[in-house]
Amino acid sequence: RKADIVMGIILQVYFLVPWIHHHTMYGYLYQALKMNDYVRTYNEMLLPSLKKIWGYTKPTAFVFLCILFLMLFFQIVEFMRLYHIFINERPSDYRGFFWILFMIAFAVFNDGFTYEDVTEYSLYPVYGEIYMILLLVLVGVWIILDALLDTWESEHAMLLTELKDIYASAERGEFVIEEGVEDVHSQVELMLTRRLGDVGKKIHSGRSRNDQVLLDLKLFTRTQIREVAEAVEQLFHVLIRQSERYKNVLMPGYTHLQIAMPSSFGLWFGAYAESLVDDMLFLQAAFKMCNKNPLGSAAGYGSSFPLNRTMTTELLGFDSLNYNVVYAQMGRGKMERNVAFALATLAGTISKLAFDACIFNSQNFGFVKLPDECTTGSSIMPHKKNPDVFELTRAKCNKLQSLPQQIMMIANNLPSGYFRDLQIIKEVFLPAFQELKDCLQMTTYIMNEIKVNEHILDDDKYLFIFSVEEVNRLAREGMPFRDAYKKVGLDIEAGHFSHDKQVHHTHEGSIGNLCNDEISALMQRTIEGFNFQGMEQAEKTLLGRK
Repeated sequence: RKADIVMGIILQVYFLVPWIHHHTMYGYLYQALKMNDYVRTYNEMLLPSLKKIWGYTKPTAFVFLCILFLMLFFQIVEFMRLYHIFINERPSDYRGFFWILFMIAFAVFNDGFTYEDVTEYSLYPVYGEIYMILLLVLVGVWIILDALLDTWESEHAMLLTELKDIYASAERGEFVIEEGVEDVHSQVELMLTRRLGDVGKKIHSGRSRNDQVLLDLKLFTRTQIREVAEAVEQLFHVLIRQSERYKNVLMPGYTHLQIAMPSSFGLWFGAYAESLVDDMLFLQAAFKMCNKNPLGSAAGYGSSFPLNRTMTTELLGFDSLNYNVVYAQMGRGKMERNVAFALATLAGTISKLAFDACIFNSQNFGFVKLPDECTTGSSIMPHKKNPDVFELTRAKCNKLQSLPQQIMMIANNLPSGYFRDLQIIKEVFLPAFQELKDCLQMTTYIMNEIKVNEHILDDDKYLFIFSVEEVNRLAREGMPFRDAYKKVGLDIEAGHFSHDKQVHHTHEGSIGNLCNDEISALMQRTIEGFNFQGMEQAEKTLLGRK
């Protein structure tokens, strides 16, 4: 585009600068109009030149002037084309014909049409001939470059059209890797070659299966991370909503599986919400490490093609490059392991939540009731409602927590460079996203439908969880803490302890001050830190779906 603009400007300058104007064929048109004497112009200026070039003296001035007006028309058309280039519109396809016409016309006419007999213009032919030679060289070179550019643009357009069609067929579930074809990349190249011939064979230029697969993994992974993040966000909002809904419902808190201190369902739901915020920080770090462009590293040592890796980084919506080509390939296995740690962190939170829900649902606790559709009966005991869905969720999440170790055991003794061992990582890595998303979706549903027992502490077996409340009351009234602690302990042993079962906690993050707004703000900032929008917009642009 820059070269096209420069060439267009050169031509416009050539035609419009007055001192050049006067020795070209437009100079004759100009003089004829200025003198208002076409006969004199024809006899004194045009006729000798025509005779010199063509060897005869009978072409009419009318025909010649028509030719001049035609050339002027093409100059105006070129000016319009140049304008359209400036505003980023694609120029029309007449330009090849236009360049050839001008080259031939200038070569033929300019040599004869000079003011050799007019003293006032005696220097202009010399300037003009030098200028014309340079211009013809530029135009000739540009014709060649323009033709090559047209060829490239044509091939580029054909490849894009066919690749978008293949992509659409994959979206419809119609894309199939044929028997005997190595993988998806070979299948795509085969399909392009069948449709476009030799053009399809060019698509692997400057690439290797190594950076292709690594790119695929990163594109797949970042999309899956986005979907996981969206699922986490949905669960988060359900937990915050339930925390607010049940913030005044007290429940016993436990240490060592023994009743300890007063807690609340506001705290319980909110605790897992905040845990997800920290988990998302791991996921965000994994996304940022993943969202770097490896394309152009080829087999791990770059390419002799002058690849513009920055351009592909922008087109694919990556945040940055894996600059060093050796490291780009060393990142295979490392990227999967880092992402696996983030997935395992999330799985750890869900597993713990599932365990809590299962035990709180049991008859010995009776704190919550899971939705009936997420429990199953017994083949022999008619009273049972087993929390099977959460038990399976817990097991799946525990399996996911082993994923980083599985990947490390495959990759940890490999030197730099590519090895086929890395392919095995995909067997455990790729399915992990869907397993985690399934767990997140089921947990979101159950947490939204769960029923809470609002009268747990009516049972006096939980009375002693208020012992610390009584110790703190005495301490606030002036009794030394150790004395208050000893007094309450003796009252409990003597069976004299009592309490009104009211709590008054006001500090940040306590029963009376959950700070759910602050936790929600933390989650929002974390989500915005991913910047998924750049990735999504780049993909839409590439597919022509703006």
